[in-house]
Amino acid sequence: MSRLRRPVDSSDWIKGPPDAPVTLVEYADFECPYCGSAYGELARVERVAGERLRFVFRHFPLTQMHPYAMVAAEAAEAAGAQGAFWQMHDRLFENQDDLEPEALVSHARALGLDEDRFVRDLQEHRFVARIKRDFMDGVRSGVNGTPTMFINGQRWNGSFEAADLLSAIAGQIGAEGDFPSVG
Repeated sequence: MSRLRRPVDSSDWIKGPPDAPVTLVEYADFECPYCGSAYGELARVERVAGERLRFVFRHFPLTQMHPYAMVAAEAAEAAGAQGAFWQMHDRLFENQDDLEPEALVSHARALGLDEDRFVRDLQEHRFVARIKRDFMDGVRSGVNGTPTMFINGQRWNGSFEAADLLSAIAGQIGAEGDFPSVG
């Protein structure tokens, strides 16, 4: 079982309390249909686990299979530079069939971002180095597909269905049976 090589730090996109007993790191690709399915499951996990979970997103664009994966990751980062990473993250997963550059600008507009700055960031590829860093950190941690998740630094090889993830989280904090069923 592989371990997460780069610990979570302040450069990561993080939701949840820093002192949560469980940290779940996801390496994902915004165009990957499996990541799109995992997105809904992870939202359920976050709702149920609440303050007991810190969720971290890292980029792993599979550009050979998904032609818009890199530009979508860049769009998320450009939105993040304007304080809207998670809003763009959600929008990209909820609109996976609409990731062409023109659509990304439309998403930015819908989020009320500074459109000129957003477009400039995309044209200048301002965040490619950060995305590549996430990707290479993933490779060093044994990531070879998406979604790949790590729970408290250990690779999770189970399903990404909410019930299974919650069971793993409960096992980490000794709270078996403490989470309500997920519907």
